[in-house]
Amino acid sequence: MLIQKQGPAAVVVAVVLAAALSGCGGGDGDDKTAATPSTKTSTPGGSDKPSGEPSDEPTQVLAQMKGEKDITVTLNEATRDSGGFVTVKGTLTNGGASIFNASSWVGSEMAVQKSGASVAGAVLVDAAGKKRYYVLRDTEGKCLCTMGLTLIKPGETRPLFAQFPAPPEGATEMEFQLPTMPPAKITIAEG
Repeated sequence: MLIQKQGPAAVVVAVVLAAALSGCGGGDGDDKTAATPSTKTSTPGGSDKPSGEPSDEPTQVLAQMKGEKDITVTLNEATRDSGGFVTVKGTLTNGGASIFNASSWVGSEMAVQKSGASVAGAVLVDAAGKKRYYVLRDTEGKCLCTMGLTLIKPGETRPLFAQFPAPPEGATEMEFQLPTMPPAKITIAEG
């Protein structure tokens, strides 16, 4: 095939023809998937997900903690996993007028200071069993939790999570504690 230089009119004609031909199906009309428009939604992270797939958006509120500078932590999920840990998920919303950094949420333990501005200082408290469960850490000493919680603008909401060792079976009523925030009572669901 010989390709020649064409003017803008030829390019427009080629685009129109390509669009017209792509609309031609060749089926008998019974293929319902061909007639269904694509239903994708763009997520803030830039990835596209079909709208029929389960969303990462929280669907319930287990507890809400409101702290200084109009910072709100909403806990949406606390699930016991078969791997022997509990994952707590939620969101952090800056309802204040200034940028927020979660540097005070790291906790005072020197080992978790590597996690930087994070929820590494969170604990689950089992009042009935009289035990505290600290956020798990990886082999480098960093928390298995949300890190990089810096420069959170007024009105901004960010997801957060923390993983803890699982309390004994049957221990489901816990208190979630985060430095500088009031405690919140949550119920652990079986995963």
